[in-house]
Amino acid sequence: MEEFVVHNLFSGGREAQIQAANDLGKFSSKQRHKLVERGIISPLVAMLQSQDCEAIEAALFALLSLAFGSERNKIRIVKSGVVPVLLELLDCPNETLLELVIAALLILSSCAPNKLAITSLGAIPLIIGVLNQDYADDDAATSCISMQAKLDAIATLHNLSTCQQIIPSIVSSGTVFILLQIIHSYEKSSQLVEKAMALLENIITLSETALLQTATTGGAIRALVENIEEGSPQCKEHAVVILLLICQSCRDKYRGLILREGVMPGLLQLSVDGTWRAKDTAQELLLLLRDYSGYGTRGKQSKHELVEQIMQEIDAEGETIRETTTLRLVEEMIAKLNT
Repeated sequence: MEEFVVHNLFSGGREAQIQAANDLGKFSSKQRHKLVERGIISPLVAMLQSQDCEAIEAALFALLSLAFGSERNKIRIVKSGVVPVLLELLDCPNETLLELVIAALLILSSCAPNKLAITSLGAIPLIIGVLNQDYADDDAATSCISMQAKLDAIATLHNLSTCQQIIPSIVSSGTVFILLQIIHSYEKSSQLVEKAMALLENIITLSETALLQTATTGGAIRALVENIEEGSPQCKEHAVVILLLICQSCRDKYRGLILREGVMPGLLQLSVDGTWRAKDTAQELLLLLRDYSGYGTRGKQSKHELVEQIMQEIDAEGETIRETTTLRLVEEMIAKLNT
């Protein structure tokens, strides 16, 4: 059967090539490695350029099966020249093909030696363009991207962002702004927002420019506060880390902006029942948001004084937080800070 597949991929007609490509998924990992050694990547890449949707789909599935679980095959596929072909296919109006193309970019970008090669070919602006389709107001026909494709597109950018050399390209391509659009527009507890928040945190941790873009974009701080209140546990964790990084970058500039968005109730809640990382980060952010000059003197203040001070912070921002539950959260948080 291996001989049959090789023969049909190189010499067969349209139907034979499609059948051979489909048959590749039936082979074991070892058999697929042998077939790659015989050069079958080349005719599969040629099928992607055929303008035949059925042939393109079969070739994409075949390349995905070859790449899955094999770093060596991922490298060979990229070296075959497939990336420019995949990037051209990002303009394809067929939702199924678009989803497969992005899935292929996701798998190929997971391999460290491929990251710079993919980026150098201009992949990042095109992936951002795909994510931006939902916000294009002049051509509704182009908005064919599925939720899975959006998730895979963000995951691909996340793969690339793990290479620090690529961060400037990610930031300059408008990634921060599209991520903030997604965070603002979609359900706070959704998987898409969770992935967008994770990528945003990763980017701003490595880029002062991205941090500044996030801090100064209208509505961004409000969206982060809303995620602390309404997001999934992971969304809350990413949101509070991002807010802490913003506040640490310039406390005098951003402290008031964060407080004015009503962050205190959600932050207090998170400091008690968030993930372990969210709890620690929320408590650190609470310390930065407190209105006092002696940052290193907190141990000299009594628990009562700290409770009163934080309650004054809440009241000063117009929050009517006087329920027993909130008082308990304040006291629990202060107890943790003083241990």
